[in-house]
Amino acid sequence: MSIPDYMQCAEDHQTVLVVVQPVGIVPEEEFFRIYKRIASINQVSIRDSQRLLYIRYRHHYPPENNEWGDFQTHRKVVGLIAVTTCNSAKEWPQTSERFHGQKEVFGPTLYDSRLLVFGLQGEIAEQARTDVAFYSSYDKCEDVEKRVEDFVESIFIVLESKRLDRATDKSGDKIPLLCVPFEKKDFVGLDTDSRHYKKRCQGRMRKHVGDLCLQAGMLQDALVHYHMAVELLRSVNDFLWLGAALEGLCSASVIYHYPGGTAGKSGGRKPSVSQAADAGKRHRPGAQEVLIDPGALTTNGISADTSSEIGRAKNCLSPEDIIEKYKEAISYYGKYKNAGVIELEACVKAVRVLAIQKRAMEASEFLQNAVYINLGQLSEEEKIQRYSILSELYDLIGFHRKSAFFKRVAAMQCVAPTIAEPGWRACYKLLLETLPGYSLSLDPKDFCKGTHRGWAAVQMRLLHELVYASRRMGNPGLSVRHLSFLLQTMLDFLSDQEKKEVTQSLENYTSKCPGGMEVIALPDGLKLPPVPFTKLPIVKSVKLLNLPVSLRPRKLKGLLGQNMATKSPFIYSPIIIHNRGEERCKKIDFQWVQGDVCEVQLMVYNPMPFELRVENMGLLTSGVEFESLPAALSLPAESGLYPVTLVGVPRTAGNITVNGYHTSVFGVMSDCMLDGLPGVKTSGCVVEVVPALPRLQLSTSLPRSANSRQPSSGEEPSSSVSVQLFNGESQQLLVTLENIASEPLETLEVTSKMVNTKEKVFGEFLTWDLDGALSQLPLKPGQTVVLTVNIKVKLDFSGQENLFQDLNDDGISVTGLPISSPLRQVLKPRAENKPMGTESGKPEYNQVKMLEAVLHFKYSGGQGQVEGYYRELSLGVHVDVEPSVFFTRVSTLPATSTRQCHLLLDVFNATEHELTVSARNNQDVVLHASECQRRGGEREAM
Repeated sequence: MSIPDYMQCAEDHQTVLVVVQPVGIVPEEEFFRIYKRIASINQVSIRDSQRLLYIRYRHHYPPENNEWGDFQTHRKVVGLIAVTTCNSAKEWPQTSERFHGQKEVFGPTLYDSRLLVFGLQGEIAEQARTDVAFYSSYDKCEDVEKRVEDFVESIFIVLESKRLDRATDKSGDKIPLLCVPFEKKDFVGLDTDSRHYKKRCQGRMRKHVGDLCLQAGMLQDALVHYHMAVELLRSVNDFLWLGAALEGLCSASVIYHYPGGTAGKSGGRKPSVSQAADAGKRHRPGAQEVLIDPGALTTNGISADTSSEIGRAKNCLSPEDIIEKYKEAISYYGKYKNAGVIELEACVKAVRVLAIQKRAMEASEFLQNAVYINLGQLSEEEKIQRYSILSELYDLIGFHRKSAFFKRVAAMQCVAPTIAEPGWRACYKLLLETLPGYSLSLDPKDFCKGTHRGWAAVQMRLLHELVYASRRMGNPGLSVRHLSFLLQTMLDFLSDQEKKEVTQSLENYTSKCPGGMEVIALPDGLKLPPVPFTKLPIVKSVKLLNLPVSLRPRKLKGLLGQNMATKSPFIYSPIIIHNRGEERCKKIDFQWVQGDVCEVQLMVYNPMPFELRVENMGLLTSGVEFESLPAALSLPAESGLYPVTLVGVPRTAGNITVNGYHTSVFGVMSDCMLDGLPGVKTSGCVVEVVPALPRLQLSTSLPRSANSRQPSSGEEPSSSVSVQLFNGESQQLLVTLENIASEPLETLEVTSKMVNTKEKVFGEFLTWDLDGALSQLPLKPGQTVVLTVNIKVKLDFSGQENLFQDLNDDGISVTGLPISSPLRQVLKPRAENKPMGTESGKPEYNQVKMLEAVLHFKYSGGQGQVEGYYRELSLGVHVDVEPSVFFTRVSTLPATSTRQCHLLLDVFNATEHELTVSARNNQDVVLHASECQRRGGEREAM
């Protein structure tokens, strides 16, 4: 026997073998539909008896295995059911002839046979025959199961007669010697009259009767016969048949202890009523093998009545002894080269029993022995089957990694070089089945949960094999998915050279079939989830950015309270729940505006040893309609944290949630969700988008400041202008406002505020007339309005000294005038009033003073105005004021009238330009740069 049955289990010794085969041309689908109905009759309760007959069906059975039917009767084909299609009476003779030819294949061992004919109608079909059943079609065969039950009962009748015939053999000492095929030539010329030969014949026949009893449902009788056979065969060192007797004893004991079977869920059997009742009567563990009294035997060693042996001892082995006897039987089988299949199947049966007993280590020893059993030259298909069954058995005992190893060996065997047409699909399917054994899942989410599980080197090897197998299958999309998975999940374990090789391979694949985020469904129902590249690049933080100050929406104060109803009434709560998901869903305290560009900043870095190009990188959002504006970036090799700003435009109002980002790397499109990014810091991802507002762009007639100074109020102006004026000079500033949004400008307010100055300003610094601008409202998109702002500077350049100085040699005190006297030699400067930071020797009148103010433009319009929102644009005005004219000396002289006096003024030009000073009497005085002249005039006495 060269073809093992890896599905065998101990309870199969109790079954009779029936082969179901097609005769002639039968549609495969129809045949297996009938086969399943036939195979459903796997046990039949015999009439007028409490016994059950178990049936094992096979649709293919090697005839050479049938030759071992005397050695173990469950290997003998005792029934044949043929299924055929016959459409006319002319075809019937040929069909009948084929059926008889099929019977001749198993002829010597068949107890009975049946032919199921489909499609034939007429006179032939109306004939009543026990061995043939006619049906008009495959759909009209309601009584198939009933005919199969009748067929099984006929088999039982023959089986029972053979059991009784063997057990009551009255032929004296002439018991035939049962042989296995390879033994027949060894017994030629032996002395058949020797006692040793007779005992051999008796032992083998006793073992054979035990098999028949077990099949006939007489468990206790079978146990007794097996015990007696063991003693007889042991005495003559008939090791092959002794092993068979021990295996039969083990099988009968297993059937008694485990009525549910050892084949697992798929092949389990329902215990009979009698077995269920006996289950509570099993003797305690440790019961030993029974020694049968030789006096109970007849002269030929076969006793018809075994009731005395049953009553004398408990014949069933304990669970522990079952395994010991299996070991002994396998050791005897191992002595015979031609019994390799029997040895292998015995190992498989023992493993299934040990799996039920949860004795995994001992089961692994049996499997290890099975691995090294030499079965001669096996075909590639048989090798694949052998390794697959070893894998299933290792999985059965919980050795999952060992199971995966043999499953992978079976997969490689499918594409062995000796196979003309390699089975890459079968190879791929088997490789997928190895994944759980290597702690490998094809879902990238499973690799975000803590530490890495399994051996990364083995996992990478397996993934490479999946990539290659899928490519040879002609499925490049599958290759891209597996290669993407390898790069994403095994990135930390790849060397720099391996990273380059994997990415090059990936780019080659994606050039023909780009990778995406769709779920790939395999023919067997398995679905491969998408693999987003969350590590290319690695994102460490996500921050939603506020709009620039000039674009931020502001709520009118009168409407602020309308949104307070949903807030908590408590000012402070000591309960703070630190939940990552809640942090991400937390609403941010600023708003975006519909139609305006919004920004999200990501801090990323490149873990690859080469430059990483990321294309089509944009935001993934939900809640409102959002237009993402993709970006492309190039990150240097193994870069540090690198800021990346992603932008987009919300097209509707509402609450928007930033869920993640999308990228295209190495030709693979990825949707990376923030929930799937480990260790990402974020301050919240939900922000309110307010309705659209107008947007003003500001331009001025004066040059903009190179360095905008930030006012002390903390509000940085949108832009600023600077101008240099002399004290008392005026300047016009033209401010042009253009509406560059899609909403009309409907309201406009202008205010100003002085900042960063301690100087006393005389008069209005900034003035304007807003009526002309308001008359042009509403301002449609693209239109402009011009506002004229007048700048006038009047400062006090009297310095830091007291204004009440004695400026007259005659002791006359003049007060109330903005006078500075840096040139007076008699002036006594006060140290405590000396200007800070003034260089010694530098004239004080060269000091430049600074004025700063901010113009605020408050405006609104469109739907945003309806909701109570507005914007504020600010313009900083920076003026450097230089001194112009000083009165350095003031004195008085008496006039002719007591009611008048002469006032003398020394006028000094502090500029670098020529000045003209005009008086009331229209007498102009021209002063050159740094020139001082004295002017006089009559004044009424006070």
